[in-house]
Amino acid sequence: MSGKDFLKSVDTVFDKAAKILDLPEGLAIQIKSANSIYKVSFGVRLRDKIYTFVGYRCVHSEHLEPVKGGIRYSILADQEEVEALAALMSYKSALVDVPFGGSKGALVINPYDWDEYELEKITRRFAQELIKRDLINPSQNVPAPDMGTGEREMAWIADEYKRLNPTDINASACVTGKPLNKQGIRGRVEATGRGVQYAIREYFRHEQDVKLAKLTMGIGGKKIIVQGLGNVGYHAALFLKNEDEAIITAVIEREGSIINDKGIDIKKLRQHMIEHSTVKGFEGYTELKNEILEKECDILIPAAMEGVITINNAYKINAKVIVEAANGPLTYEADQILSSSGKIIIPDLYANAGGVTVSYFEWVKNIAHMRFGRMQRRESEDRNKVLLSSIEDILGSKFSNVNKNKILEGPTEIDLVRSGLDDTMRETYCAISARWHSDNKIKDLRTSAMVIALQKIAESYKLMGI
Repeated sequence: MSGKDFLKSVDTVFDKAAKILDLPEGLAIQIKSANSIYKVSFGVRLRDKIYTFVGYRCVHSEHLEPVKGGIRYSILADQEEVEALAALMSYKSALVDVPFGGSKGALVINPYDWDEYELEKITRRFAQELIKRDLINPSQNVPAPDMGTGEREMAWIADEYKRLNPTDINASACVTGKPLNKQGIRGRVEATGRGVQYAIREYFRHEQDVKLAKLTMGIGGKKIIVQGLGNVGYHAALFLKNEDEAIITAVIEREGSIINDKGIDIKKLRQHMIEHSTVKGFEGYTELKNEILEKECDILIPAAMEGVITINNAYKINAKVIVEAANGPLTYEADQILSSSGKIIIPDLYANAGGVTVSYFEWVKNIAHMRFGRMQRRESEDRNKVLLSSIEDILGSKFSNVNKNKILEGPTEIDLVRSGLDDTMRETYCAISARWHSDNKIKDLRTSAMVIALQKIAESYKLMGI
């Protein structure tokens, strides 16, 4: 799917939700339109010559600041794609009550064409171009990792910001998704995949919604296909398999797919991919890719990139529930085909929100200059110790050491991060589902999520006097 088609899909969902809310035309246009779009070209001397690179940063909505959104490295990136992703960030943040506006960035590059030293030089030069325009700033614009980037790139960008702003006490909050030793937060790497798991868990707590997909309650034993075993797909698959006893029957990757109807060992497959840079050679390998999207399963999780399910293959999808772990994996036309055939689609606006939620936690940690749990963990342990001792006195017997240690242990940072993310995903799904079933104009979860997000953004603009 081209960036232009991606933006059109996002805007079409927006228009439908704006009509349901009966937003004034001027306000709807203000919310829908990107506030600013920056295109930068810069040269870097590499391999005894100067290479010119093109990058983008789009600020979609500044109804709340800072604005938030990742930076992706992709040779296919273009302005329209960045605009679509920035818009999704605005709506996504509003939906899950994260107090950020929406932004997104991209560098048109294949990161695999360059070694680490070269990539660092390119990243730092790109960061300089954005920093001097306040497009990286802890109080105005806060990037994060996206496709093709990760902790390493965020550490380089944060270091560059600190070098150019040595007196900014909040410099570490200029980006999120940083390594732990560079003021990152525990649980950020797994966050989007963990959010997908929590979204699916919450869906299966709503019997009315589960029945609409003709499924039984509970994740255990459900057959799942994952498209893309990158950071998001891997963690979602790993947690659903190991913690919820789902069966991962297929994994689709660039070079082919792995199929095993009895269940794939996700950890072993990931290790194989790290060692060999391919899924080839792993048990169950086939060269088939897109065809596996059509394989029968209970849940399909497209976790790679936008536009993998289109009008051309939507009729062939046999999953009962599609969970959009990636941004925009379904085109608008595909969404309409699947929804009208009774498929349940858990939209990216919600399912993909784990990343921005935990990014918010990291930003708050950086602004506060204190890790979560530092002040309350031992107090919680002491309180639990008194409570446990009182219960043992009443019962006249002792708890086993294993149970006692588990009860006494105070929450660590990752415990608090996961708790906060779980709470966010639970409350948000409840709101989406309730709106879906209470409004006759709303026919699916995607429209419900967008209606809720737009209503919040519209109220923010009205309070600004717009």
